Amino acid sequence: MVVSKLFSDDFFKYGLDSVIVDLILCVIDNHFHSIFMKNNEKEIFSNFITKKGLRATSQRELILDEFLCQERHISAEELYDLVKQRDKTIGQATVYRVLKLLCESGIAREVNFGDGSMRYEHEFGHEHHDHLVCKVCGKTLEVVDPAIETLQKALAEKYGFILSSHEMYLYGVCPDCRGK
Repeated sequence: MVVSKLFSDDFFKYGLDSVIVDLILCVIDNHFHSIFMKNNEKEIFSNFITKKGLRATSQRELILDEFLCQERHISAEELYDLVKQRDKTIGQATVYRVLKLLCESGIAREVNFGDGSMRYEHEFGHEHHDHLVCKVCGKTLEVVDPAIETLQKALAEKYGFILSSHEMYLYGVCPDCRGK
């Protein structure tokens, strides 16, 4: 809680319960963090396309904005449907090209859950994570386990590798689908 510290004393002056104050402060911090990250990502993308000799266009900006608003794994088709609601002139090929640029710039990355549809998730400013994927309903969970990370590094070292990156997808059946 960085930004919210500026306001915490003011909330207590009005006699608000500490749990409610903590909740308000968390929302404030998340909001400012979200704004900061999106502005940072926009600046990174702007610098990236300039270095590639490309123009900044309103279509690229709209696709970037819509992608940054999505806090989920999104396919190019899903992103196209969202963008199309805001600008009917944007074609599907444009969305695919911008997603490729977002990946090249480090803002997004492709994820493949083995269902035939490539999806995209935020890369910049997001912690490394692995995925649990339900083979029945397609539900995905992002998971982090320090023990697994340590084991992967040890395994690489055992065989003389220096890890540069890795992806791990664990497939199974989620609790909801097992209950059906």
